[in-house]
Amino acid sequence: MDKTKNKITGNKGERIAADYLEDKGYKILERNYELFIGEIDILVDDGKVLVIVEVKTVRGSAFGPAKGYVGPKKQKKLRDIARAVTQEYPKRTIRIDVVGIDLSDEENPIIEHIENAVEN
Repeated sequence: MDKTKNKITGNKGERIAADYLEDKGYKILERNYELFIGEIDILVDDGKVLVIVEVKTVRGSAFGPAKGYVGPKKQKKLRDIARAVTQEYPKRTIRIDVVGIDLSDEENPIIEHIENAVEN
């Protein structure tokens, strides 16, 4: 698969996810937040907790839903990132969500938001 095309698709999915989260009342704190251990697609405050949002974007469901791309290795990485965020925000509870974006129909993307998708 063409990495440039994947990057464009990923960036579009992240923009859609950010707009979706803002519409739900989440406050976006950071996008593509680089930590020593890895990158957070979107870091938001939902009013109660800090939320690490992993965005997975697909074009079609031939390989299954976007949320299915967060396998055990990625889940471990997200838990490690959550521990690093806890050091920066020691008094905050951290949650890890996954937002899946299906761009099969770009005019009407399908958005699936799974709260607390990865236990940390």
